[in-house]
Amino acid sequence: MSQRQRNFVRDCFRVSMAAVLVALASTVLTAEAATLTLDFGRTHDVRRVGAIQRWTPDGDLRRLPDPKAKIDQPTLDAQARRLDDGRWVFDQFPAGRCDLVIFVGDHCRIEGFQFAPVKDFDPFLSPAAAVDDATRAAIADDIARSPHYENRVAPLAFAGDRQTVRVLMMLLRDRPTSYESQLADAATLRHELWQFTWQYGGWQKEKRTKVLDRVMLPREQLRQWTWLWDPELGGLEAARTSTPLRYDLPDKIPKLPGLRPE
Repeated sequence: MSQRQRNFVRDCFRVSMAAVLVALASTVLTAEAATLTLDFGRTHDVRRVGAIQRWTPDGDLRRLPDPKAKIDQPTLDAQARRLDDGRWVFDQFPAGRCDLVIFVGDHCRIEGFQFAPVKDFDPFLSPAAAVDDATRAAIADDIARSPHYENRVAPLAFAGDRQTVRVLMMLLRDRPTSYESQLADAATLRHELWQFTWQYGGWQKEKRTKVLDRVMLPREQLRQWTWLWDPELGGLEAARTSTPLRYDLPDKIPKLPGLRPE
């Protein structure tokens, strides 16, 4: 091959590689610039809407929960803006699956979640994987009979099958604690994923858990809050949601599990 031919091949290779890089960059930018529009129905009291990319594709936490997080200021990966017609839109919805967080009024937080794996190499569970009443009752009874540091430990949602069940848990302590040296009248609240496995004729809790969040604030402030959970708002992908997502808050709020003012 002559020098001219070698130069020609080299230049063609460079042009081809440049075209490939431009195409890849365009694909990445398209993914990062995905939009998601939300319609919350009749309510007009939505104050803020955000998205949390909580999990890696393998089910590991992308970042550890902040123990000093504030209930009204979660770490968000994207924030939506309100349109003139009352809908909300994410102009830069992250690529991948995200959980939505909606703030309604002064003291109401509604959050999506996924049944992420608790043990290594396990898959995500679909919220549609319904757990029968007898299993739910048996696991709830085991939780109620077990000793806990928190004075309110409540299962909020279940998913699984005859061998494995995952539970979204709320753990609240609003009685005096050692944390009062850091904050007067401190109360603590966190949410975790627990897993129960059928072994030896009964449901056994796995020692490992996944912590979704931690907050600490004065007891009387915490008792004013509503913090509800819905898997319908979890694991959303803009690329698979081309039409506005309809979520009727007035109908949903009374039915959702979670923390409510006493």
